[in-house]
Amino acid sequence: MTTNLSLLSLVTFLQDDLPSGGDIGLGIVGLLIPLVILLGVYIYFAFCFQVIARKTNTENGWLAWIPIANIYLMCQIAGKPAWWLILFFIPLVNIIVSILIFMGIAEARNKPSWIGILMIVPVINILIPGYLAFSD
Repeated sequence: MTTNLSLLSLVTFLQDDLPSGGDIGLGIVGLLIPLVILLGVYIYFAFCFQVIARKTNTENGWLAWIPIANIYLMCQIAGKPAWWLILFFIPLVNIIVSILIFMGIAEARNKPSWIGILMIVPVINILIPGYLAFSD
């Protein structure tokens, strides 16, 4: 009889630790919301870079939609050599290179180059590609 009792207490103990359906649903929603936001931001940036490529007469604007290839496209738009793509994978150097690339993109769009420096300012860095893409 003690074996049945201990087995019952073990099953009860294990059931108490299992997440409920509501917990699982909350976890899924907690993962999906940031993924949807990130997808929206990615689509926004890709579309902006494609428009910038078209307005600067840069070939292969569709590269804006492909990860890593979009960095190559940014280098093309800014008039920088293709090997600068490698610099994006070096910590701290990538910050400086991205500022220089965005300064070049701003100049390609006939905007002041200091706009590229604004890419290090949080929140404003989300608006800069839209400004460069959709302003005259």
